[in-house]
Amino acid sequence: MSQNKDAKVLLVVEDDLGLQKQLKWCFEQYQLVFAEDEASAIKQLRRFEPEVVTLDLGLPPDPANATVGLGVLQQMLKLAPYTKVIVVTGNDDQSNAVRAVGMGAYDFYQKPIDPDVLSLVVDRAFKLSQLERENRRLAAVVKPLDGLIAASDEMLAICRMVEKIAPAGGEWYR
Repeated sequence: MSQNKDAKVLLVVEDDLGLQKQLKWCFEQYQLVFAEDEASAIKQLRRFEPEVVTLDLGLPPDPANATVGLGVLQQMLKLAPYTKVIVVTGNDDQSNAVRAVGMGAYDFYQKPIDPDVLSLVVDRAFKLSQLERENRRLAAVVKPLDGLIAASDEMLAICRMVEKIAPAGGEWYR
């Protein structure tokens, strides 16, 4: 784990130790947490609750196949549905990357790593995560009829009814 304790947490799931070292200097602005396999990835996800994860699809015990990586992606999205997962693939594995995005991954990036481009993708994921978090916070605070003035008992009853049915999104009239 990197030393920047006040920074946003970025979980990097990568079994190549050389690539981990390269990513350490690439993401100095984040608190980096590393995982090398399925078990450590899920453990670190639960422990640190990162907003963004980079996930190498080629994980042990079968790094030539994306099966383990896709399984980890599925578990991550179930445990932390708001986490932005960026899958990282080899040059010849674009079909699995597209499949991962179809499963719910935020984006994908193909190796070899270009630190500037990967940083751009990760920074964009953090910004989107922040916007979505703020949107969820505001949605929880705003009530459908805030600001409406109603004095009569009849009007108050109608307002209460509208507040109850408003979350259905208008499905009641179809």
